[in-house]
Amino acid sequence: MSTELLKAVADSNQWWALGPEMILACAALGLLVLELITPKEHHGVIPRFAILSLAMVLVTVLFNFDHTWGGNLLFGGLIQLSLPGQIARVFFLLSSLLVCFLGTICLPRTRMPRVEFYHIVLVVTAALMLLAQSNHFAMFFVALETVTIGFYILVSYFRDNALTLEAGLKYLVLGALSSAIMLFGIVLLYGAVGRVEIDGIVHTGFEFPIVAEFLRNNPDNFLAIAGTLLVLSGVAFKIGAFPFQIWIPDVYQGAPTPVTAFLAVSSKAAGFAVLMTLVLTVFHPLIDVLVPVLSLLAAATILFGNLSALSQRNTKRLMGLSGVSHAGYLLIGVVAALTVPWAASAVWFYLFTYLFASMAVFGVMAHLAGADDTVQELDHYEKLAKERPFLGAVLAVGVGSLAGIPPLAGFMGKLLIFVAAFQAHLYGLLAVAVVGVVLSIFYYFGWIKAAYFETWSPNPAAADAPKATVTTPTFIGHAVLTALALATVLLGFYQEPLTRWLMP
Repeated sequence: MSTELLKAVADSNQWWALGPEMILACAALGLLVLELITPKEHHGVIPRFAILSLAMVLVTVLFNFDHTWGGNLLFGGLIQLSLPGQIARVFFLLSSLLVCFLGTICLPRTRMPRVEFYHIVLVVTAALMLLAQSNHFAMFFVALETVTIGFYILVSYFRDNALTLEAGLKYLVLGALSSAIMLFGIVLLYGAVGRVEIDGIVHTGFEFPIVAEFLRNNPDNFLAIAGTLLVLSGVAFKIGAFPFQIWIPDVYQGAPTPVTAFLAVSSKAAGFAVLMTLVLTVFHPLIDVLVPVLSLLAAATILFGNLSALSQRNTKRLMGLSGVSHAGYLLIGVVAALTVPWAASAVWFYLFTYLFASMAVFGVMAHLAGADDTVQELDHYEKLAKERPFLGAVLAVGVGSLAGIPPLAGFMGKLLIFVAAFQAHLYGLLAVAVVGVVLSIFYYFGWIKAAYFETWSPNPAAADAPKATVTTPTFIGHAVLTALALATVLLGFYQEPLTRWLMP
């Protein structure tokens, strides 16, 4: 029987199914080779190579979106090909493309190495794609730690800046703590499930289907419930949910702007991709435990994020705390998905609208940031719309979408989540979410006010603040920011292309 098992595992090793991840890994190594063989004055080709690699893989994934490679479970059950996994691939590739674009704006202002930045972005992107397709706790943890280690380096990339080094240290300490909590939870689950023999084949408590079956038969097992809650706590750190959001303001401010965007968008989406896999398939038998725990988490996250952002003047910290509140809205979608199946697609729709709006805002921030991009205050946006109307318009669209103002895409994203919550009878969460939206209007429109309106009573601190040096967008920069703004506007009026793709 062991021979048959080995043969079955060998037959499931379909390497071409992991073609996108393998191409990215080879491209990351190719960047290092290019640095060695290319004269220094021609190193400008390296970012283009990274962007071209991501674009090529993205096109490949889109053209092979429905391809199953002969089966869903691959590599002995480590990987499962599925529609959410393919959606996650598209999301992470698109996000990384935009992060590399932001890198071409911010990195030339510093004397830091550039090749390593794009190399790590490609490696982290491949790991994110594997993470979203994990079907085994061993694969899940290895992919997650690959992502986390990459972010450790990226957060502290500008090592000549004290705030950046502080952000890197805080992310390292708290990230290691969350990984330890998650690993302890995985060990408890393994201890509860143990080894199971099915049709003569031995399975372990590391396999998602085996854990789900055990929980279905033993929903009151204390060890399994404790392990589940610890694993969810580790995931909550990645999405920035309360009370695991303590690292977000300092890390978002200290990290380079492209890395802040990477954390805000890709890291959050990875956390929710994993959370939906775990909650809707593995831990679903514990629904009586999950609903109150995740509901409390969502309500606290929304209130904390919005209340903390009210007094923020630093735009990177403000984006971080607003991202905390968005994690709360997305958690409502996850809770609703436990009883309303289409709510999972609504979560992905929300994530795509969040991607377009956030990257538009971070694109404007990248053009306004100087060599020290940790200091980005609302006062720096004074007269932006008057002096740079294009950047002002993009900022207004992005911030308006994040606030959920109709008819922008962010409004439709929130509306779908709220409808799902209503159908799931989550009336209390719905009330908290509405309060959160009302609170968020204050600080979002404070940003727009700073860019569009002159106050009759000038801020004394603003007079002493250094005037931001605005980088004029290139032709490519104009095209990218215009595309993000248009996508945000068009998805507000016409959602069918994206919803049909997410809800086949």
